Amino acid sequence: MPLLLFAFLIAISSCKSTSTLGEEVKEPLSGSKYESNNRWFRSVGKGVSVKDNIAESKADLDAKTELASQVNVTMKNVSDQYSSETGFGDNTEITEKFQSLSRQVMSTELADLRKIDQKKYFDGEKYTVFIAYEIKKGAMFRFMKKQAKLDDKINEGTLKAIEEILDEEIKKADEE
Repeated sequence: MPLLLFAFLIAISSCKSTSTLGEEVKEPLSGSKYESNNRWFRSVGKGVSVKDNIAESKADLDAKTELASQVNVTMKNVSDQYSSETGFGDNTEITEKFQSLSRQVMSTELADLRKIDQKKYFDGEKYTVFIAYEIKKGAMFRFMKKQAKLDDKINEGTLKAIEEILDEEIKKADEE
């Protein structure tokens, strides 16, 4: 009987969720409120430094870089999808123009870029800052459309394709 009890206790103690990786940690500013969806591009950046202003700058840059990456990936996917659906043929020019437009848009200060949260921690040695941003997709696509019209390097056919793509994305973003 004691052997059976001993085996039972070992089995119960091994049921704890321990991992060789360590204990799972829940980061601040996580969850669906801080994740991109059909209406919003969202990102969270993290910065660590012994100086609080540097930690904040790192977090800010990290979050904005993530947003720019999301926009670039979205634009590439959308232009590829457009090309395959319309039979536009070689989509290289459209994709390149979209990526250029995305970089141009993200390098400007957007009126719709919103800081939705910020947390700062100090452990006695260093600061850790988390910053969350969001951009409304519809507003971003409208801004991109405006920028495309102002770009004299985009020919008429490519501009028409870009406007069609962006109009469709605006419609999707505004429906939700």
